[in-house]
Amino acid sequence: MLEKDKLVTDFQLPTTSGKLFSLSQMRGKNVVIYFYPKDNTPGCITEGENFRDNYAVFQNFNCEIIGISRDSIQSHANFKEKMNFPFELLSDEDEIVCQQFDVIRMKNMYGKQVRGIERSTFLIDAHGNLRNEWRGVKVPGHVADVLEFVKTL
Repeated sequence: MLEKDKLVTDFQLPTTSGKLFSLSQMRGKNVVIYFYPKDNTPGCITEGENFRDNYAVFQNFNCEIIGISRDSIQSHANFKEKMNFPFELLSDEDEIVCQQFDVIRMKNMYGKQVRGIERSTFLIDAHGNLRNEWRGVKVPGHVADVLEFVKTL
């Protein structure tokens, strides 16, 4: 389980740039990891656009943005290109990292119970420690809240 102010276990996932992302390679930078349910859906589009539109500000605070969902790399690549995201999207089709961050929940969709990602964001500092987490995220105002916290590091 993740613990605040404790080292986050390293993980690797494929990226939209065709490389393998490793959390440990990000040491020396703050990292915002946001988990989202599905490419090309309204809330996920808006959340991604908000991170995109504030990307330069996050970068000014030595902070990288990473998006993760269970969609395929091809789906991510299309979504990233369509939305002009300057950050990587990672594919966790096997839910290994989703399980590590405990973001899989039972959700109601059209009256049926389905397993899905609960919109969640995690801030990992330059030393690899979890500094904050936001669970059950509502999109409006969320990126601004994350950015305000990043500014305190």
